[in-house]
Amino acid sequence: MRLEIRENRSFLRLIAALFIAVGFAMAVCSVLILWGGASPVEGWMLMFKGALGSRFAVSETLTRATPLIFTGLAAAVAFRAKLWNIGGEGQFYVGACMAVFLGTRGETLPAIVMIPWLFTAGALAGGLFLLVPTFLKTRLNVDEVVTTLLLNFVVLLFVNWLVFGPWKDPMAMGWPQSAPVVDTAMLPVLMAKTRFHLGFIIAVVSAVFVWWFMAYTTWGFEIRAVGSSITASTFAGMPVGATIVRTALISGGLAAMAGVSELCGVKGYLTTDLSPGFGYTGIVVAMLGALNPLGVIAGALFVAMIYIGADSMSRAINISNYIADVTTAVSLLSVLVALFLTTYRIRRG
Repeated sequence: MRLEIRENRSFLRLIAALFIAVGFAMAVCSVLILWGGASPVEGWMLMFKGALGSRFAVSETLTRATPLIFTGLAAAVAFRAKLWNIGGEGQFYVGACMAVFLGTRGETLPAIVMIPWLFTAGALAGGLFLLVPTFLKTRLNVDEVVTTLLLNFVVLLFVNWLVFGPWKDPMAMGWPQSAPVVDTAMLPVLMAKTRFHLGFIIAVVSAVFVWWFMAYTTWGFEIRAVGSSITASTFAGMPVGATIVRTALISGGLAAMAGVSELCGVKGYLTTDLSPGFGYTGIVVAMLGALNPLGVIAGALFVAMIYIGADSMSRAINISNYIADVTTAVSLLSVLVALFLTTYRIRRG
């Protein structure tokens, strides 16, 4: 048996493979639901209803998808350049910290100035933070998977020190959290009596912009070229080092924007549990979207539906909501196999 690269990788074949992969994952997880003593059909219907069955359910799904779009874009851009950024969680908190630092000191700024300022400053902080492991990779050949992963824990410990120490809100009745940002720093709610906020629109616009940037600009082409072959890019005269630096700035900035969005759109103050793992889940979202910025939107909505719907299903038929983690994991593995088979065909002989 041997592998042979497919000459024509059609878009329709790719879409069909992704749908088949997700269907296979749901079939595998149906066995687990059945094993738990419930009907798979009833379970999936309850999950769908819990995620999209009401106005409130839709708002919660879109709210959960918002940071996942940002972190998914961060992973997708970095992975396209073979910059293995596993530090989306740390960059998320860097953006959140910047939002608190500036958002508690801008009482005189109107919302139309304050919100873009927080996103811009947060993105810049996240991008500069990712430059540290990027420098170690390009100058000292240090594996960025290790450095970006470990920096997640460094940032989380730093946040823990902040909310227990200098940033602790004296009005929080002893709870470890920062002071809330000013009202003009909070993102407007788009659906009354829900948590659905402007961050979702910003995330979707960012995804469209990143898609255009990657597909139609010189810098985007260089990112894709470096990811395909550093040797060929160097031979062609492309600035490989500068391209990796630009990729790091964009990727870290997008992950940090997730932190700004979640802090200013949902909580309003900094805590150590602001993210339930959005940075890590963003990697799954990026792979589900085949590293395509528009596909990231679909991947984020799918993962958000799974997690929001799993809570509803768990309450209704007494199935552990960990089924969401299993479904997401199996979907990721299935999609990876599907992407592999759309790139290569297996030949006998």
